[in-house]
Amino acid sequence: MRVFSASSRHFSDLAVMNAHRFCLPFRTPAAARARAIASALKRLAGRALPGQCALCGNLSQELLCEACDAQYWNEPRLRCATCALPLVASLMRREREDVRVHCAACLASPPAFNDTLALADYRAPLDTLAVELKFRARLAAGETFARHLHAAFEDSDLPVPDVIVPVPLSRARLVARGYNQAWAIARPLARRMSVRGDASIVARVRHTSAQSRLDQQTRRRNVASAFAISGDVRGKHVGVVDDVMTSGATLDALARTLKLSGARRVTNFVALRTPKD
Repeated sequence: MRVFSASSRHFSDLAVMNAHRFCLPFRTPAAARARAIASALKRLAGRALPGQCALCGNLSQELLCEACDAQYWNEPRLRCATCALPLVASLMRREREDVRVHCAACLASPPAFNDTLALADYRAPLDTLAVELKFRARLAAGETFARHLHAAFEDSDLPVPDVIVPVPLSRARLVARGYNQAWAIARPLARRMSVRGDASIVARVRHTSAQSRLDQQTRRRNVASAFAISGDVRGKHVGVVDDVMTSGATLDALARTLKLSGARRVTNFVALRTPKD
């Protein structure tokens, strides 16, 4: 019995070519093929089968139906230009020739950041989107926040940042959660603004307690030395992105670290702002 191999002079060139052709598809790992097929099926199902609006539950091809998407982002809210705290007329302050309004706290003790752009208050029903993004990996909410932040930025007179960074998570929290919700907003926002987005410039070098459980003074101490800068930010305007701004202690500490590293200006882009510090 004669045994043929690819190197055998008795094995035809055509057979060798056909063998290679039939083996090529099987060089792709099965897991990679399965992921590609699953991804394609998911995209196809998303186009063919409507889902539910995350806010009202009505049928929708997108995260939000057209009615909810049009309704909840146009809140007529006067905010402090520095920290985005909602203001009432009695709390409005102006600084010399500055036509923008500021809260008394920011004028008395200015934070390290220069400006804050917020979409809306952290309250129902939009708080649902922040919770879904942060704890349930509904990353489509990050895209939605980014789209509306970009629209709000286009309507503002704020300068364009040189680079956009997310508020980083500690390594322990990133491993536990599997993703950074701030980066889920920052990356599409940077793309829409045609600005470089970089999640490696800022690192959280100290694991801190959850800010929501602490009072305002403890929050500031909690994050006072939590960040480190690994990239060159000298002379740059840095846009910092976060999902929710409460007291501003985290963003203040991060902006202070950026300024100490040479950043010229820091602007916060936050999806939702609590009505009170």
